[in-house]
Amino acid sequence: MRHPDAPHTRPEGISPHALGNDTLLHELEQLHRTRHETFLYGSEDALKRHTLRTGQLEAEYLHRFPGRQVTAARTRAGARAREAAARVESLPE
Repeated sequence: MRHPDAPHTRPEGISPHALGNDTLLHELEQLHRTRHETFLYGSEDALKRHTLRTGQLEAEYLHRFPGRQVTAARTRAGARAREAAARVESLPE
């Protein structure tokens, strides 16, 4: 970890508004990939920072892409349909 007074250190990270679309998506992918490990093994401060940064980047993504594609299977209705299909498949013939 770098010292807080070191040059080019930005403890809060680059503003999400300043990131290009590709960089924003990359940063989100990295945070989502590291979430579980941070949750299990990170300090309280690390978890708070991770949560804050993830929220900032997700909010920026949603702001830029309000009409993003939503997969029907990732909705409550889609989950209910999967459960109903699983119940039907488990019935004896």
